[in-house]
Amino acid sequence: MQENDGSPPVIFALASGLSRAAIAVMRLSGKGSGRMLESLCGRLPAPRRASLRGLWNRQGATPVLLDRALVLWFPGPDSYTGEDSAELHLHAGPAVINAVADALVALGARPAEPGEFSRRAFGNGRIDLMQAEGIADLIDAETEAQRQQALAQVDGAQSRLYQQWADRLRTLLAHQEALIDFPDEELPPEVEQGLLDGLTALHATMTDYLREGAGAERLRRGLVFAIVGEPNVGKSSLLNALAGRDAAIVSARAGTTRDAIETRIVLGDVPVTLVDTAGLRETEDEIEAEGVRRSLFHVKQADCVVQVFTGSTLPSRLEEGGLLVCNKIDQHPAPDGAIGISVLTHAGMDVLRTVLAAKARALTAGRANAPLTRARHRAAIEETAHHIGRALSLAWPEMRGEEMRLAMRALGRLTGAVDVEALLDTVFGQFCIGK
Repeated sequence: MQENDGSPPVIFALASGLSRAAIAVMRLSGKGSGRMLESLCGRLPAPRRASLRGLWNRQGATPVLLDRALVLWFPGPDSYTGEDSAELHLHAGPAVINAVADALVALGARPAEPGEFSRRAFGNGRIDLMQAEGIADLIDAETEAQRQQALAQVDGAQSRLYQQWADRLRTLLAHQEALIDFPDEELPPEVEQGLLDGLTALHATMTDYLREGAGAERLRRGLVFAIVGEPNVGKSSLLNALAGRDAAIVSARAGTTRDAIETRIVLGDVPVTLVDTAGLRETEDEIEAEGVRRSLFHVKQADCVVQVFTGSTLPSRLEEGGLLVCNKIDQHPAPDGAIGISVLTHAGMDVLRTVLAAKARALTAGRANAPLTRARHRAAIEETAHHIGRALSLAWPEMRGEEMRLAMRALGRLTGAVDVEALLDTVFGQFCIGK
């Protein structure tokens, strides 16, 4: 059993997921991991070197062989969590995994909670809060662009930028404190002017960063493109053609699509959810009318509206910022200002895909080195900028200093430097169990 010395218990979890595979990786972390590993395989392998060992359950009268596995030992603090840690590369049969898990529980370990490994790494100073969120994004990355964005965050690009801001603000706050503590020392007037200039420059930097950051946020969550138009213009057929599969029912009967149908594709290395909506028209059918209402909702929420129509004239109702697509150009030519396609003959489809991909890239363009990826980050920077703006508007040194301290506190919440306990469950709860 694990010693009861007040240290966190040894935790374990599969790091390789539950899908069928040849190998399953079981991770352990915590004081006592080494003793448990010795109980399973007899002696500890050399640190950070894979060794083939038999794993035994020695809790009964007769030792039972559980598996022959590759074993790695990572003594703390040089491990992911900063604690003594180990990995067991098991054969991935459910019976093997369950038997090893039972043996670990018998030795005093417990299954890890979601994100607990990364939370311990954060608690032990191995990563900060920004990097922890980057790890979660890296696990969820669907495209190369998302991978690069998440990897930059894991490598500390955002943390370094925000730390630079914090260092600048801390220096300015020190100057402000000097002006408060030594009002009669006749400090040079350029001290206060330098303070105000520094605050102004930092406020402008944050404002520009917030303005340019929307693209990276969209890239992280993916875009939504709503396909809208009147009944029977080929919206569902277009969705199927772009998705490369029959995601929506296609019928010559008007009003077939009653509810929004969604499918996920990649355009321009950006994840995009295509939404096929009900045809926009006046109707007395209660169900179809509800579909129209939901269509209008998706139009308001979409990052891009693909407005489909047929014929040689533009539709009377144009969605603001919408991309006009004229279908059935095998029957009628497309009017000026519209992209002409025929879903039936595939004419113009390559052009449309190119335009949609360019639109997706434009909507997600942003800072490459330290992108603003989450609403939490945006809220903290907005709060910081708000307090700096307030400080600039105040003439009393004491009040200005208080606003600057509030700005420091808001900025510190980004990386977890101050006041983060209320954030931790939210941040780490989104992780998979073995991370």
